[in-house]
Amino acid sequence: MTAVYQASIDPFLSGSFYYMELYPLPGNIQPEMKCLQGPGRRHYLLAPMVKMTPLSSTIGQKFIPQETMGEGIMRVGFIGLGNVGGKLAGSLVRNGFSVMVRDLDRAIAEPFIQDGADWGDSPGAMAEACELIITCLPSPAACAAVMEGEDGILDGIGPGKIWAEMSTTDEGEVKRLGAMVAEKGADAVDCPVSGGCHRAATGNISIFAGCERAVFDRMLPVLTTLGRRVLHTGPLGSASILKVMTNYLATANLMTCAEALVTMKAAGMDLNTTFEAIRISSGNSFVHETESQIILNGSRNINFTMDLVLKDIGLFQSIAENHNIPLEISPLMVETFRHAIEQYGPREFSPNIIRLLEDKTGLDIRAPGFPAEILDDEPEEKGYEVVPIRG
Repeated sequence: MTAVYQASIDPFLSGSFYYMELYPLPGNIQPEMKCLQGPGRRHYLLAPMVKMTPLSSTIGQKFIPQETMGEGIMRVGFIGLGNVGGKLAGSLVRNGFSVMVRDLDRAIAEPFIQDGADWGDSPGAMAEACELIITCLPSPAACAAVMEGEDGILDGIGPGKIWAEMSTTDEGEVKRLGAMVAEKGADAVDCPVSGGCHRAATGNISIFAGCERAVFDRMLPVLTTLGRRVLHTGPLGSASILKVMTNYLATANLMTCAEALVTMKAAGMDLNTTFEAIRISSGNSFVHETESQIILNGSRNINFTMDLVLKDIGLFQSIAENHNIPLEISPLMVETFRHAIEQYGPREFSPNIIRLLEDKTGLDIRAPGFPAEILDDEPEEKGYEVVPIRG
């Protein structure tokens, strides 16, 4: 049985915060804590023998000591609830952070609000209300609009606060916006993610973070909730350069996997056997283990579209050109994706780059037994900092 008492706590109006510690109960009486939210007030059903200790802060529906959040970070604002952003914001809500969310489509935010997040009326209002404001948007132009537009983040951010850009963006653009953030007395971090949307959903994704070391240390408790492996890459902008590079490599893997599968089909090889031959060999890759399965299933749905691929590999090509590196493979990749977008549209799933060869050859590159969607089966665990080897 469960015996419960009701307590009403009003942290927003009274400024009183508590940490609830449940003591073991004898016999078959089980402790229970359940959060019921109402306008401006949160009600908790508490098990008997609950110790309540004043704290300096609370996070969402859980009561967590401040040191687990990062120094001075009481509330996190998250703007952009798309394929990646929604999963990242979900990790924060699921793990008890006090989160304010915003998206162009209010309906997308409703599940987060039902789970305990608050709605942000504007980017500026969110920057005023939150110590950490995160953007995860589809393009540098979208981020600039959120930052510099009317009632944008730059209108609300101030000393002691942090703006974190989790989109894959241009180094120069994130530095430009970061300079404006610094003028407001706040800090800027570019912290893009890598590892696929399925890993973002479970907090098992990798995160690069470009910023001053002191800012990184302050952000680390949040980053290790959002991701499994966190790498401090250096100053602002460095993470964006490395992320564009990794996306370039992933795209090269995708294109070579597509060519390999079509060629093996033409050569009369069984595609299920072909998949395993690649998987157990030196030709294996993360992209093969994920996107090749989606290709062979036929769904081609990896939650990433051709326009986003073209943006990323285009940014990589620009880095090479800016440093006078005469690449040969990269320009071919850019041209191939431009052609594919002309054929199938910008919002076509990126694994359907294989359609260029399927359409030319008439071959059907599908096989039974593969999933329509990749799901992460790793347990969610606290992340950690990855430290580079240096001599």
